[in-house]
Amino acid sequence: MLTLGYKASAEQFGPRQLLDFAVEAEASGFDSVFISDHFQPWRHTDGHAPFSVAWMGALGARTSRIVMGTSVLTPTFRYHPSIVAHAFGTLGSLFPGRVVLGIGTGEALNETPATGLAFPEPKERLARLKESVELIRELWTQERVSFSGTYYETRNATIYDRPEIPVPIYIAGAGPLITKFAGRVADGFICTSGKPSTLYSETLLPNLSAGLAAAERPESAVDRMIEMKVSFDTDRARALQDTRHWAALALTGEEKMSVEDPLDMERLADALPLERAASRWIVSDDPEEHVARIRPYIELGFRHLVFHAPGTDQVRFLRLYAEQVLPRLRALA
Repeated sequence: MLTLGYKASAEQFGPRQLLDFAVEAEASGFDSVFISDHFQPWRHTDGHAPFSVAWMGALGARTSRIVMGTSVLTPTFRYHPSIVAHAFGTLGSLFPGRVVLGIGTGEALNETPATGLAFPEPKERLARLKESVELIRELWTQERVSFSGTYYETRNATIYDRPEIPVPIYIAGAGPLITKFAGRVADGFICTSGKPSTLYSETLLPNLSAGLAAAERPESAVDRMIEMKVSFDTDRARALQDTRHWAALALTGEEKMSVEDPLDMERLADALPLERAASRWIVSDDPEEHVARIRPYIELGFRHLVFHAPGTDQVRFLRLYAEQVLPRLRALA
């Protein structure tokens, strides 16, 4: 069985407009909605960055069925893990069984401007994430938590409004160490499409399985979620041009990891040719081609597909995809 979701593009649209799109996603038959938690967007010009936690509360109040989560939030710099536990405890209480906490190690673009902190090396970022997961789960399961870690502390802390149905923690990653960690402790794993196929088949999924095995957990313990970058329209030229806004996604990790200013990120992205801007996306006006190019991810074992569309007319995308592509994917599964 597949779970088919919608990526709410927080960097591209203001909170009210984005909320309308997510409500439309539920009406169109999508199963989940995931929103990125950015303090600053990829682009300064016409950029947006609504606060994901507040936005999810509004979404939950306007919907009744969809699962909603962050893709992804960083619980280690802008937020103390106890604040994350508090926020998602409340969301989980309001909307039981419908909330996911998706987390990752973060990027300088989001963490440094808000805090003034120097962005550390990957080893420290992963260590902070591990400690934050431990603390968040203690706060959700224990009455009074006095935690003394390398990076975080609490003293007789209590989350008074905790969800009856536990909030799943999904961990995002693109490397072997964090993926193995996700296999050991997470309820779900998040990655993105459009990268070399060997990354998924030889690095990510094997390390996810290795983490599961190390923790003696079954393969079914982790939801394998992938953000699918898709540009679909009846006009292929329009579908191709729509990817221009998201050219930053085509930058390599080395090109963008230390960038702290949306103006600098925008400059780097705008310098890319359209062909490279579109390289991360499935661009086609043919629904069968979309299914054919999505199929390999399903065959690898991904069962939760969250579709990110780059165009300005998101309602058009949602209705077209729900009508022409989602039924074909469900039949395939």
